[in-house]
Amino acid sequence: MRVLLSGFAPFGGSKLNPSWEAVRRLDGVQATETIELFATKLPVSYREASERLFASARVICPDVIIAVGQAGGRESITPELFALNKSDSENPDNEGMVLSDQLIFEDGPENYESTLPVHEIIESIREMGIPADLSKSAGSFVCNHVFYKLMHGLGRSERTIIGGFIHVPYLPEQTLGAEVPSLSIDQITEALKKTAIVSAEVFSQKIRLSKSV
Repeated sequence: MRVLLSGFAPFGGSKLNPSWEAVRRLDGVQATETIELFATKLPVSYREASERLFASARVICPDVIIAVGQAGGRESITPELFALNKSDSENPDNEGMVLSDQLIFEDGPENYESTLPVHEIIESIREMGIPADLSKSAGSFVCNHVFYKLMHGLGRSERTIIGGFIHVPYLPEQTLGAEVPSLSIDQITEALKKTAIVSAEVFSQKIRLSKSV
C-alpha cells in the first residue's frame, strides 16, 4: 500500500515548518514489507496547496493521504476529526491572500469527517510515549482549507482512498526563549510514520473484510 504525506512550507516569518521537516524524512521509506511512504511539500497558499496535493496524488496513486500542518501552541500530535466549510483568518497566506468568512464550496456540506482511523492512531502514538489527542477543529486557515478540499475530492474519486489531517506542535528551535510547547523532530517523525502504518493497516483490513463478506 502507498501512503502520501504532505507538509507545508514555512510561513509567518518562520524559517521552519515542522510538518514538512518531519514528512520529508519519510519520503521513500519502506515502513513495512507492504507499506511505502511518499512525501510532498505544499505551499501555504489557499490557491495552490490543494492543487499541489492532488497533483502529487495523481502521480503516486496512494491508498492513504495524510495532510500534515503546524499548530503552534499545541502540546501533542492531534489528528483532526472534522474539516469545516469555511476559510476565515486575519492571517494572510504566503501569497498575501486573506479570506474572511468565506465558504470553500458554496454547495458543499458544513463539514467532512476524516476517514483516517483517528482513535487507533492516537492510541498507537501514545503507546510510543508521545503525546497525542483528538482535535475536532483544524481551524479556518490554509490547513483546514486543504483538509476540506481533500475530503471533498476523495468523496468523488473513482478509487477508494482514505484521508485526513494531522496537526503537529512546534519544534524546540522554534520556541527558544518562549514558554511554548514543542516536540522533537524525531518524535514528530516517528509519530507520523506510525500514523501512516496504522492507517494503511486498518484500511487494508477493512478491504479484506469487505471482500470476504
